[in-house]
Amino acid sequence: MRSITVVGASLAGLSTVRALRTEGFDGDIVVVGEECHDPYDRPPLSKEFLKGDVGADALMLSDTEEYGELGAQWLLGERAVRLDTAARSVTLAGGREVRTDGIVVATGATPRTLPGTDGMAGVHTLRTLDDAQALRAALLDGLPKVVVIGAGFIGAEVASTAHRLGLDVTVVEALDVPLERQLGRDMGLVCSSLHTDHGVRLLCGTGVAGFAGHDRVTGVQLEDGRLLPADIVVVGVGVRPATDWLTGSGVAVDDGVVCDAGCATSVPGVVAVGDVARCPHPFTGRHARIEHWSNATEQAKTAARTLLSGTSAQPPCTAPHFWSDQYRVRIQLAGHVVPGAEPEVVEGDVDSRSFAAVYRHEGAAVAVLCMNQPKLFNRLRRTLTAPRVAALTE
Repeated sequence: MRSITVVGASLAGLSTVRALRTEGFDGDIVVVGEECHDPYDRPPLSKEFLKGDVGADALMLSDTEEYGELGAQWLLGERAVRLDTAARSVTLAGGREVRTDGIVVATGATPRTLPGTDGMAGVHTLRTLDDAQALRAALLDGLPKVVVIGAGFIGAEVASTAHRLGLDVTVVEALDVPLERQLGRDMGLVCSSLHTDHGVRLLCGTGVAGFAGHDRVTGVQLEDGRLLPADIVVVGVGVRPATDWLTGSGVAVDDGVVCDAGCATSVPGVVAVGDVARCPHPFTGRHARIEHWSNATEQAKTAARTLLSGTSAQPPCTAPHFWSDQYRVRIQLAGHVVPGAEPEVVEGDVDSRSFAAVYRHEGAAVAVLCMNQPKLFNRLRRTLTAPRVAALTE
């Protein structure tokens, strides 16, 4: 293998380039990125960058010196539209074909949208730097009424940032308890109560029926009949893996690129990493996409070893983890909250919004959730045990 093309100039893509060089690959590497920007850090987009505390330069994941050392060719502002695995080529939107021996799929995911919002000013999603710049300009313009649709972690962070900017914020969530699927009912209630702690309206158990306004949004119509006035609407209802360009390639796709534990796809010489990769995880026992910053960096090492050796590499059995900053509270979760796992507060108390809770399942600590306890979190996550599962589940 003398040439490798990485499709996706993201954290996962950059991390894979680094891993390939660390593993000793000295051939040609081409990185194709749909955005015009160098790889940047996404977590601050909904927080420090959105608030205006940092500029785009502070988000960059590398510098000129490292890019020179990596020796890759970066094709930015180029969208991959087709993969021909027989010809070992990637076709770009402008018609150019990139011939290659190995292929890394790192195209990530795109935000889901809601019907009736196409072309309507004032309605935003948040995934890219360009998205964040547009939303930041709107928020800093002082438009007072913000409606966030979706009380997941991204929606909650946007709501927190808008509140800190002094705007009137309402969060709409279709589920009765936000984050119940990720944290369980009790801790979902604790985390979502941060909104009401700070005077942000949280409306649960109702969906969105439509939008008021013509060229520009003026309100959000709820399924329960209420109409919420809105100058800005942020839609945070999840993402869809970016796999359309793989149609007809022979690469198996099912809610992401289907991979084995080593990130190998159904086609030899093709691996996938990051948000687009649906892999069995040795800790969780689930065959799923994991949209965590830490997963993108760890998975890249496994994918690089698999691609270079031709044999599926064994991933580390470490507990997945992530963090979220809301209303000046740091929330951290590690492990896997399996059905039936019960949280036990082992330090602090939930009312103070500073605590550590360990989830136990069949006597084993399988997950830990902390608020404003970063040192304790790092210690407790190293004590977690993979939950016992009979087989990989969806």
